[in-house]
Amino acid sequence: MSAPTTPVPVLVAPAGRHSSMAGLAIGLLSALSFASSGSFMKPLMEAGWSLGATLLLRMGGAALILAPVLIVTIRRRPGFLRKHGLLIIAFGLTGVAGCQIFYFAALQRMPVAMALLIQYLAPVLLVGLAWVRTRRAPSRRILAGSVLAIVGLVLVVDIAGASFDLIGTLLALAAAACTAAYFLIAEKTGDDIPPLALASGGLITGALLMGVLVGTGFLAFTAPAVDVVLAGVSVPWYVPIVWVIVVATAGGYAFGVRAGSMLGSRVASFVGLTEVLFALLIAWLVIAEVPTVMQAVGGAMILAGVILVRSDPGEAAKEEAASVPLVPAP
Repeated sequence: MSAPTTPVPVLVAPAGRHSSMAGLAIGLLSALSFASSGSFMKPLMEAGWSLGATLLLRMGGAALILAPVLIVTIRRRPGFLRKHGLLIIAFGLTGVAGCQIFYFAALQRMPVAMALLIQYLAPVLLVGLAWVRTRRAPSRRILAGSVLAIVGLVLVVDIAGASFDLIGTLLALAAAACTAAYFLIAEKTGDDIPPLALASGGLITGALLMGVLVGTGFLAFTAPAVDVVLAGVSVPWYVPIVWVIVVATAGGYAFGVRAGSMLGSRVASFVGLTEVLFALLIAWLVIAEVPTVMQAVGGAMILAGVILVRSDPGEAAKEEAASVPLVPAP
């Protein structure tokens, strides 16, 4: 009679490394996609488009693009919505609609730089949440990476001369909390909840909420047929709105949710900080807003912070465990 077997870990280091690098690449693609939204939305809003119109078309159009994924998932998995419906709705209300509504509401009361800085405190919120949940202080490497990333963010967004507004600050903090929720929920995707199905359901939820806000008159809907200038070229209104729908929203959420499932919420949120750097680059190329030397220094500090957090042994161990199968010993 053979001795009972117990599960032992079998390390597959190369696969883990490949998965991690793929997750980083997908996370950077998400940040690049999201970063383009500002440079393409700004000319439209300056030309008379209302926030309600821009966000409704942005979420609604992206929802239509990804809707087939959710439909196929529901057809193939009976009970999928019953099991995961609340999580999908939570993602739509926080990670999709909440991030944008609270952020733009904060912009009505405070400078863009300050609102952006507060919203991008989400990675720090996740570090603090992990500290509370596990009752273990973050490693020195994670703390150092957090400090570097936030100082770099301050330099990039340039908050000199910004004034304090309590309500605006609370709205921006709400946007930060919604951003943190985005990464936490995205981390839960996998075989049971396909990333694209979560992104699709979240965008549908966000679009429905925007439809209610616009339909009740809470947000105005103004969308004149105007021409705008992008990269020195005059283009009709539908060029930037199609870009925002397809690339900055559908692509951003599709890549972002996938990256969250591969990297975990903490690392994915720090990688998401590169959105600010990509936004600077795109604004330079598309609407001729040239970054300063201090912003370049801040960008380097953000990247250094991301690298520190990513290289933390605890994060590496979690990624390896996620990619290592357990098999019975012979």
